Amino acid sequence: MSITVAARGVPASTASRAGGVRHVYRVERRKLAAQTAIRLLALVCALGPFLFVGILKIQSGSPSDTLYGVWVHSSGFAVSLVLLAFAGSWGLPLIAGIVAGDVFSSEDRYGTWKTVLTRGAGRRELFLGKLLAAVTFVVALVALTAACSLLAGVLVVGDQRLVSLSGTLFGAGHALALVVAAWAWCLVPTLAFTGLAVLLSVATRNGIVGVIGPGLATLVMQLLILVGTGVWAHQLLVAGAFGAWRPLLRAQPYYGPMLAGLGVSALWCAGCLSAAWLILRRRDVAGAPVARRQGWLVAVRTVAVLGALVALFAVAGNWGRAGVTAGRLEATLTPEFNNLTILQQQELGRPVPPGAKLNILPGCSRRGSTPSGPGDWVCTMNVIVPQAGAVPFQQTPVTYDVSVQPDGCFKAQSPPAFIGQQLMRDAAGHDVVNPLYTIYGCLNVLR
Repeated sequence: MSITVAARGVPASTASRAGGVRHVYRVERRKLAAQTAIRLLALVCALGPFLFVGILKIQSGSPSDTLYGVWVHSSGFAVSLVLLAFAGSWGLPLIAGIVAGDVFSSEDRYGTWKTVLTRGAGRRELFLGKLLAAVTFVVALVALTAACSLLAGVLVVGDQRLVSLSGTLFGAGHALALVVAAWAWCLVPTLAFTGLAVLLSVATRNGIVGVIGPGLATLVMQLLILVGTGVWAHQLLVAGAFGAWRPLLRAQPYYGPMLAGLGVSALWCAGCLSAAWLILRRRDVAGAPVARRQGWLVAVRTVAVLGALVALFAVAGNWGRAGVTAGRLEATLTPEFNNLTILQQQELGRPVPPGAKLNILPGCSRRGSTPSGPGDWVCTMNVIVPQAGAVPFQQTPVTYDVSVQPDGCFKAQSPPAFIGQQLMRDAAGHDVVNPLYTIYGCLNVLR
């Protein structure tokens, strides 16, 4: 075998190493597929979206606090995006933890390191094979969730057009491509959390820490994102990258958050995997099996280091300029309000001239002690309507309560006295969502 490989110009050691990786990969893939936890997780990923859509179908309410939540009864693509928002907050890090959190620590638990470290599969081959098997299952489970969410939404709700985060309409084909791109993007931070799960599994030798560690890290990062008004420190938290797909849903998308998320996720993944490999390479597996108590000791030390990092990020939350300002919010909300007003009039069957545009004088102010940053804002759209008579125009104010997230995405809602109820009758007599009742949008905090 080695002679044949050498004749082809490939070193025998390289071929042996590649064969060792493939062998470990096949073995680990079968081991993961046989685990009850993985099978249950796959079942949840497949049936969860259909259960979610079924619950929405039998009730009239909607998760309006979530981006696109008010549109879940109007477009199946909105259903998939709402599920993606929930999955990015908790589900995808949990998938990474369940799949990769016990891949290495299981060998410590069962004392099988001496058995698996044979001449045909050294430490490098074992590390790469296990890592590839974990990545394969993570990608497969995310793809399964995405496919089932799209299928459930389209089958139950339909493939109607999707309202963009600029107030325009995306056709079914365009909306499908954007939803697929959003789910595909979320693989980037998910793989970063997979690297974190591998590191915790190797470093602590404790499967419990490896499984729940990514979920706890996500929770801590989400809390840190809420601290302060700065932008740059928040970009270093990989959990924030799960929402970087949202600007894709604008009529004129921007890609700064995705580029920042890609770089941060790559650094997190490379750092975690490099540290895991260094620990595994130097580990003594020839001696007596390591007691579980020592694994918890390492876990405590890890928590102490992470606690120091959390304190540092909390202090750095206010460093740098504020990403959310009154000017940026007004510049984003005003054209969207104009587009949604035109969409509302078209739904009602009223003629709208091509290129029609409202004369709007916006005004936004933040509720709180500071005039900038995420949180609760109040924005008033003063619509100037020309009229005949002594008064040349009439000013109609429409006030919105706006909740802005640290990443710049917001939800604006106005009392029914200004723009009507959440549902209205269209020209055909059907109940449809009033486009002006709840406005979702995103402003570029990195600009």
